[in-house]
Amino acid sequence: MPVTPDTIKVEGGRNLRRTMKRAGVDLGQLKDAHAAAGSIVVAASRTSGPVRSGALVGSLRASKAVASATVRAGGARVPYANVIHWGWPGHNIAADPWISQAAQATEPEWSAAYLAAVDRVLATIKGV
Repeated sequence: MPVTPDTIKVEGGRNLRRTMKRAGVDLGQLKDAHAAAGSIVVAASRTSGPVRSGALVGSLRASKAVASATVRAGGARVPYANVIHWGWPGHNIAADPWISQAAQATEPEWSAAYLAAVDRVLATIKGV
């Protein structure tokens, strides 16, 4: 995954997953940590997003992946989500990075939740 200005990279995340796998830890537990962090951003984005019909904020969702937490908006019924968020200068559409702003504003909350979840997983490993 390319690192963009709106990507937060966990240093040592790959090594953490590899070590946990070797220790026999169910990596699915990290999915829950990522989903919890993403859900915090989704909740904040729902209250700060642009609303005309409500379809855009209604399309927000957090992924549940082993390697990352991702917040997505849009889809087949809301194909304009990326244009609203990132803008389209060629068509004079200014960016409204409301999801990125919500992620930045809630960083203390979701990073604490994520670290607490990782600590709980690490506590299950003998010798830690």
